[in-house]
Amino acid sequence: MSLHSETRSSGGLEPAGGGGKRPPIPVKILISGGFGVGKTTTVGALSEIDPLSTEAPMTSASIGVDDAGTGSQKTTTTVAMDFGRITIDESIILYMFGTPGQDRFGFMWNDLADGALGGVVLVDPSRMEDCFVALDYFENIRLPYVVAVNHFAGRPSLTLEQVRHAVNVDPDVPVVSVDARDREQVKAVVLTLLRRILARAKSRSRG
Repeated sequence: MSLHSETRSSGGLEPAGGGGKRPPIPVKILISGGFGVGKTTTVGALSEIDPLSTEAPMTSASIGVDDAGTGSQKTTTTVAMDFGRITIDESIILYMFGTPGQDRFGFMWNDLADGALGGVVLVDPSRMEDCFVALDYFENIRLPYVVAVNHFAGRPSLTLEQVRHAVNVDPDVPVVSVDARDREQVKAVVLTLLRRILARAKSRSRG
């Protein structure tokens, strides 16, 4: 399976091939994780359309509440969701929904997760505790997910094995590295998730 290589400026959502062919099947995934971990950047890196973002300026009211980590230059925060789209092939269109990172927006997660086939949990290894809410959520609703470790310059880092040990996920949950700014690396993470979703579907079909 490979992601379509069309440019971001390519046209809208059109039935692949036309001429009576079936329209592509929509597939929905979530991009989740703590505040400031790179969800908006991840969606923007891969989307073939200009991503929908609900970023709002951070105000003094968020001081002491929203911590984006050491050295962060973050001045905005996602107050609803991020949204992007990528064409997988003629038969599948992938829709990416980024969840808000703050606990106070947790009431939105069930709506965002409705119909989703899986998710990516982004992890900042210098703030491991921030990912636990997302991990618990995916475990509770039994949605397949991938742990993607987004390393930040100037912050403490961990190996993938150290992260796996810290988050204590099942052995079959992939723990991979990603630079959320890099389209190819984000693409690799999404493909890992899609393979996991496919493997689970095949396993269930075999009973």
